[in-house]
Amino acid sequence: MEAALPQGPGTPQPHARGAANALVCFLRRIKGKLFTWNILKTIVLGQMLSLCICGTAITSQYLAEKYKVNTPMLQSFINYCLLFLIYTVMLTFRSGSDDLLYILKRKWWKYILLGLADVEANYLMVRAYQYTTLTSVQLLDCFGIPVLMALSWFILYARYRVVHFIAVAVCLLGVGTMVGADILARRGDNSGSDVLTGDILVLLGASLYAISNVCEEYVVKKLSRQEFLGMVGLFGTIISGIQLLIVEYKDIASIHWDWKIALLFVAFALCMFCLYSFMPLVIKVTSATSVNLGILTADLYSLFCGLFLFDYKFSGLYILSFTIIMVGFILYCSTPTRTAEPAESSMPPVTCIGIDNLGLKIEENLQEAHTTVL
Repeated sequence: MEAALPQGPGTPQPHARGAANALVCFLRRIKGKLFTWNILKTIVLGQMLSLCICGTAITSQYLAEKYKVNTPMLQSFINYCLLFLIYTVMLTFRSGSDDLLYILKRKWWKYILLGLADVEANYLMVRAYQYTTLTSVQLLDCFGIPVLMALSWFILYARYRVVHFIAVAVCLLGVGTMVGADILARRGDNSGSDVLTGDILVLLGASLYAISNVCEEYVVKKLSRQEFLGMVGLFGTIISGIQLLIVEYKDIASIHWDWKIALLFVAFALCMFCLYSFMPLVIKVTSATSVNLGILTADLYSLFCGLFLFDYKFSGLYILSFTIIMVGFILYCSTPTRTAEPAESSMPPVTCIGIDNLGLKIEENLQEAHTTVL
């Protein structure tokens, strides 16, 4: 028999080597979850949506402050008209169950409610700025995220893990940091004529946005992107057109049109049209909740643009808030959600993997198989 080699003080113990190997495996797993091509693609797509929202905010603020034009319904009406001309007309050339007449016969009342929620969400959020502060709008707008998660739980049967709630909390912490930067920069001092009214409008608008986003996720994943955009374009044009004639005809008549105002309207409409066209693509590969977390950075982009356009004061907290929001967003996307399929018989419901963050789930399964082999 061979004698055991003596172990000096510099020789690593077996349990120490095991702990080190476990730590290395853990770090590799975290790296494999957080730094993947699918997450990077999701981040880029989310920031594209944020830039579109930033474009709508900047053009609206220019119209309101420099040209005294406050016509949120007219701006939305132009966007819905573009959706109608592109996607609703596209549905008319389809046949079978994707045909426009077939969809209207079977689901017209559902899309009327969807169009109403979408139109009023846009209107209420813009109207709230007349009553409350920008800081309050930024803070209360986040109310839509827990509403969206609750609706996804009951309507889409989404099942979240602990990491998802932690990620949402981190994102909301980033928003709180942004609001703190606003307060320190004294951009939230000008209270509106009725702060309570404005806050209620923000909460209602955020809730309607959540309803619209959940319906969008369902239609895009179960049916088609063209059907959603076509129906929103059709009924959004009708509803916003009627509301436009009722509440904004005097404001429109008082506009002193020139090429600059027309250009701002066109820029707003194009940004909004791109937002509506691209958002279903992002929702299809992720989920409505992850998209709403990703576009929290839109306010920060607007603030950065305001440094040059509206003489806003810079604060280092803006960079910190952007970093915190992105950390929370990456954390949310790192772990796929589950979908609990509803029971179709007397058998107990079976919980299975859904289609949220599909690319992330495929990659996660491959990594787990590779780890098992090793």
